[in-house]
Amino acid sequence: MFMNRILCCVCLALILSSSCEDPRKKLKPITPEVSVVEVVKSDLPIYSEYVGQAYGLSDVQIQARVQGLVTGMFFKEGSKVKAGDLLYTIDDLPYKSKVAQADGQLADAQTQLVKAKSDLDRVKPLAQSNALSQRDLDAAVAAVGAAEGRVKAAKASKENAMIELGFCRVTAPISGLIGISMVRVGDYVGSLNTRSLNTISDLSEMRVRFPISENDYLEFVEKRKQNMGVAITKRTVDLYTSNGAKYPYPGVFNVANREIDPTTGSIILEVITPNVNNEIRPGQYLKVRFVSDKLTGAILVPQRAVIQLQNLFQVCILGDSNKLESRIVKTGVRVGENWVITEGLSEGDKVIILGNKMIKPNSVVAPIMVQAGKDSLSK
Repeated sequence: MFMNRILCCVCLALILSSSCEDPRKKLKPITPEVSVVEVVKSDLPIYSEYVGQAYGLSDVQIQARVQGLVTGMFFKEGSKVKAGDLLYTIDDLPYKSKVAQADGQLADAQTQLVKAKSDLDRVKPLAQSNALSQRDLDAAVAAVGAAEGRVKAAKASKENAMIELGFCRVTAPISGLIGISMVRVGDYVGSLNTRSLNTISDLSEMRVRFPISENDYLEFVEKRKQNMGVAITKRTVDLYTSNGAKYPYPGVFNVANREIDPTTGSIILEVITPNVNNEIRPGQYLKVRFVSDKLTGAILVPQRAVIQLQNLFQVCILGDSNKLESRIVKTGVRVGENWVITEGLSEGDKVIILGNKMIKPNSVVAPIMVQAGKDSLSK
C-alpha cells in the first residue's frame, strides 16, 4: 500500500514537470506563402477612352414651310421612307385661292401689254410723219416696257403661289428611318408653331461625336509632329455600347471641329462606323476607344504589388534567402489592373504581390511564381 502511494506521487511529479515546459519550444516557425511576379519589359499600346453620342449619317428635320392645319399623315411612324414619299398634307384651300388670284393678275398684265404694244404700233408711223411729237413716241415705248415689267411680276407672283401650294404636300427629302410624329391631323403648323413635324435619319452609317480636352488635343498634335507611327486620325476606333458589349464594326475618324469650345475647353471629334441592321440609333451613347500611344520597353506591375504612402510609391522585392526588401519606385500611367513603373525596377526583379499586410520587410517568405498580366492599357 505504501509503495503504491509512492508510485502515484512519482507519476504525478513527472506529469507536472512536463506541463511546465515552454510551449514555444514545440512550435515550428511558419513561412508565409506570397505570389511573386518577375519583371519583364514589353511594348504596350496605350488606349484613350471617351464617351460619344451617335448621330445618323443625315438627321433631317421636317419643317412646315406654310401655315395651316395638318389634313393628313401618310406614313407609319418608325418605318423606312424613300426620298419623295408623301408624309403630310396641309390645308391647301388658301393657297389655291392665291394661285387663282395670281392667274387673274397675270392675265390682266398680259392684256395691258397687248394694249401698250398696239398703241406703240399706232404711234410710230404718226411720229415718223411728224403728226405726233417725239414725246408721244417715248411715252408709248415706256408704256410697253412698264407693261412687260408687270407681266414678269405677275408671272413671279403666280410661280410663288404655285410653290406655296406645293409646300402643302410635305415629302421626304431623303431616304431613311422616320421617327414619331410631333404633330397630328388637325394641328396647326407654321409661324405659330415652329417645332419640326418629324425627323428622318439615314442610318446606313453612324456618326459618333465625342469631345476631347484641349490638353489631349495638344498631346495628339505633339505626337503627330514627332511622327510617332500612324497618325491618330488614321487609326481605327473601337466602340462599346452602354452594356459594355463591343460593337463588331470598328469606326474611322472622319473630321475634327474647326474650333475649341471656349466654354468647355474641348474640341469635338467625329467617327464614322457602319450601322449593320440599324443596331445603333441616333442619340445613343457609346464608349470610344482607340490606340493613342505606344510604350516601348515598359515595365508592368500589378496594382496590388504597389504600396502608396502619400506621394511615395514602393514595392517589395524578393531578395537573397527569400527575404522581402522594400524599394521606392516611380509610376507612370495606371489603368485597370496594372501600374507602369518608370523608375526603380529592372528586368528580372521579382516583385511581391502582398496579400497579407502583416508581412513586414526582411521577413522570410515562400515565393509562388505567377504570370504577370500583359493587357493593353487605357488612359
